[in-house]
Amino acid sequence: MRREPFTVGSYVHIVKRGTRGLPIVRDESDRHRFLLMLRHFNDEFCPDNWFRDLFEVETGLIHSMERPANWPPQRKIVQIVCFCLVENHLHLLLKEIIPGGIAKFMRRLGVGMVNHFNEKYQEKGSLFQGAYRSRTIDANDYLQYVSAYIQVKNCFELYSGGYELACKNFTKAFDWAEKYSYCSLGEFMQKQEKIITEPDLLSEIFTPSEYKVFCDDFISGRMKEENNFVHFE
Repeated sequence: MRREPFTVGSYVHIVKRGTRGLPIVRDESDRHRFLLMLRHFNDEFCPDNWFRDLFEVETGLIHSMERPANWPPQRKIVQIVCFCLVENHLHLLLKEIIPGGIAKFMRRLGVGMVNHFNEKYQEKGSLFQGAYRSRTIDANDYLQYVSAYIQVKNCFELYSGGYELACKNFTKAFDWAEKYSYCSLGEFMQKQEKIITEPDLLSEIFTPSEYKVFCDDFISGRMKEENNFVHFE
């Protein structure tokens, strides 16, 4: 259900799932590399070997979110509003800011993840279950629901004890989700440094405390119709 091209200004909910439901990341290194891709692939500039360029000679680290000094100034191709990575799929809420930006960003992300996975684990073939699925968001209310679906519902499914326990212990689970590094909730709630996402319409609608109340209502089922609507996997 991919719909392209998106018009500039469109908000788009994207899901990319592992083939046959298999993992698309296997360890913390894979997960961190996904964050690096979100950070550095959102750019008109496409270096020959982006990962090599992140190598810090003095420290020997390859984990930098900082832009290499020899790269030109960043020219973003999408706006990343929300994201969540789980073992076998990922969710993104993107805004189209240049014509074809989302398509270009998703190609780079998909190719980057597949090439890394196959090289690291000596695999062949596709990592993903076909093309990414997408749905354009056409109302502010829908944007709010999708953000809660991506940042909270998906994160709660990773909670120790499972999703149902997370729902029963919302405050405790929400506090845990704010600390989960591979989801944007912590950035939105100002509990983690804002490295990947940007201030957006959501920040104009909600304060962090208001957003937590909104998510509680969403997760508890007090918004059943909206909860069902945002689920399109």
